[in-house]
Amino acid sequence: MTHSVPIRELNQDTAGVVARVEAGEVLTITRNGRPIATLSPQGIQPAEVVYPFRTDPMGPIDDLPTFDGPDLTDDEIGDTLRGMGGDVD
Repeated sequence: MTHSVPIRELNQDTAGVVARVEAGEVLTITRNGRPIATLSPQGIQPAEVVYPFRTDPMGPIDDLPTFDGPDLTDDEIGDTLRGMGGDVD
C-alpha cells in the first residue's frame, strides 16, 4: 500500500521520509493533495500507477465526433488564427 506524504513534510523532515522509504515503504509525494511523485526503495517497482484523473479525457477513439467542415490548408488555418489574434509562425 502506498502512503501519501505532503511535500511540506518531505521538505521539513527529509531524513525521516527517506528512512521510511529505506524501511520498505512506497510513498506518494503530494502538493495541495495532488500526487506529484512516488518514492520507492531501490529495486522495487511500485504497483501500477493509478492517476486521480482520467488520462484519456476523450474516451475511446471510436467515440470521437465527426465534423462535416471543409478541409483547410495550413495557410488557411494560419490566416484564420491570425485574424483571431493568434501568433502563428
